[in-house]
Amino acid sequence: MKFSFNHTNINVTDLDRSIKFYEQALGLELAFRFPAPDGSFEIAFMGDGETKHRLELTYLKNHPQPYDLSDNEIHLAFAVADTAAALEHHRKMGCVCMENTAMGIYFIEDPDGYWMEIVPDRM
Repeated sequence: MKFSFNHTNINVTDLDRSIKFYEQALGLELAFRFPAPDGSFEIAFMGDGETKHRLELTYLKNHPQPYDLSDNEIHLAFAVADTAAALEHHRKMGCVCMENTAMGIYFIEDPDGYWMEIVPDRM
């Protein structure tokens, strides 16, 4: 049996704000949005335009408080060819939360506190 990655889900407190962040910070594109028929939730799938893997953003109407991310040890990683240019872009956005210059990687934080690792394409 062979499995392949399909999507990764994170819950967000403001769907439009999160969509805008992922568009601006990582160049992801909105693939589609799906509002629940009863209005209790809405999901949006974001893609990179190159792979089938999607980031699913879920907004739960009755969960307005921030999510408990514990120690925030779980993260997604995104590869980029020019890490220096990406780092400068993210510094201007004010979302860089940790840098590891020895490894050539850094992390950005989304509006809900999730960390995204930025790695060179060679990793």
